Amino acid sequence: MSDGTIFVGGGGPGYGTPQHLRLDRANRHGLIAGATGTGKTVTLQILAQGFSDAGVPVFLSDVKGDLAGMARPGSPEHKLHGPFTERAGTIGLDLAYAACPVTFWDLWGEAGHPVRTTVSEMGPLLLSRLLDLSEAQEGVMNIAFRVADEDGLALLDLKDLRALLAWVGEERQALSLRYGNVSTASVGAIQRRLLVLEGQGGELLFGEPALDLADMMRTDPDGRGRVNVLAAERLMGSPRLYATFLLWLLSELFEELPEVGDPEKPVLVFFFDEAHLLFADAPPALVEKVEQVARLIRSKGVGVYFVTQNPDDVPEDVLGQLGNRVQHALRAYTAKDRRALREAAGNYRDNPRFDIEEAIREVGTGEAVTSFLDAKGRPGMAERTLIRPPASQLGPITAEERRAILAASPVAGRYEASVDRESAFEVLAARTEAAAEAAEAAEAEEARAETEERAYKAGRRYTGGRVGRSTAQPRGRGDSVGEAFAKSFARSMGTRAGHAIVRGVLGGLFKGR
Repeated sequence: MSDGTIFVGGGGPGYGTPQHLRLDRANRHGLIAGATGTGKTVTLQILAQGFSDAGVPVFLSDVKGDLAGMARPGSPEHKLHGPFTERAGTIGLDLAYAACPVTFWDLWGEAGHPVRTTVSEMGPLLLSRLLDLSEAQEGVMNIAFRVADEDGLALLDLKDLRALLAWVGEERQALSLRYGNVSTASVGAIQRRLLVLEGQGGELLFGEPALDLADMMRTDPDGRGRVNVLAAERLMGSPRLYATFLLWLLSELFEELPEVGDPEKPVLVFFFDEAHLLFADAPPALVEKVEQVARLIRSKGVGVYFVTQNPDDVPEDVLGQLGNRVQHALRAYTAKDRRALREAAGNYRDNPRFDIEEAIREVGTGEAVTSFLDAKGRPGMAERTLIRPPASQLGPITAEERRAILAASPVAGRYEASVDRESAFEVLAARTEAAAEAAEAAEAEEARAETEERAYKAGRRYTGGRVGRSTAQPRGRGDSVGEAFAKSFARSMGTRAGHAIVRGVLGGLFKGR
């Protein structure tokens, strides 16, 4: 690095003309492209180290494990020391080996500090992309997030989302009237996709403590920016999870960082390796979001550099935002390859000294066609450039070296232990338990009322007691049978007159006998 630039290599006749990337134009993004084995990873490494030396924090993903070597200085004992020294002499570089301050991260927490986010921070759009949901299923996901916001339910991990979706399914009739159709089929499909995500290790991504972006934007006491290396070898086995996580990180940077315009140097540079995974089968809404972030995040002082095999892997609207370019060799074996080669050459400002299409096809390993923005932000003329050798170690480090670096990290111990505070799962579980207790109490009260009603009805039909003599109608001692009958008949007649008549008649009959 010299005077606000990063030395990338030598161009021009004899490769003696220095090629620099200007730090004050580094937030205009960039592209590193080329076929496998042409030197893209080394170019990424020397750019990342150049930004770090300039005091700019860097984030990059290590998909093959060899970028971890940035934590160690290069060595004169390395097998490529001779070729590196010869190349340095050709391009006028005083080669000095040096390491970078590196922080390792890993979703699984094995090869680096655990890195997590919450379900709420990920949001329904990226989650739908991650789960590959249909339009109807994405609608249900949006409804679930809306309900969580209105009810104050914290969505931190996957069990919170599962509990919320189960509740949405139970209350689907009421929710459908408010927000639109909620079908049990859609809820069930989302739950199944969550099971698949858990099987891929996705549950480790969600939880607390969530990543604090400030920990990825640190500088060391000596002024160098820290290089944040995400261990992505295992993560590449779940390409959708890999792409969604990196897109989430970009989105968070866009949302949280303040506007700074065009600073003298970026506040952070983000390298997106295997960038084609971000756009493979991506819905239009997601591509539009990436384009928006790429267009606007530069005003936040963040530079985004896409690393991929072919420029065609990046949508044209996004490709148009990439001002600094390093194009390694492309192989044209088929008619499709030749068309891609012509299109790649058409993205560069012509140089009368050579044919760009031919140069892209012929450059060797460690050589590239480069174009960097000038002081006015205009694309520089294409140059056939010999890329400088790296100052840090080329290749992976040992497990012991990685453990030592993790132990000495400024964020050691901050993310290792997960925290499970009260969130949607616990709140909904408490609601379910309270509802169950209320239902049980209501059932008990209903059963008691039914029992009392049955007892009351049974009492009205038959009391269960036996009528004794003491309760029977008493019969007077002086009454004859006729008189007793008369009294009884009189009572049935209901009048005293009737009583006297019957008594007289019957009394006479019995006296006559």
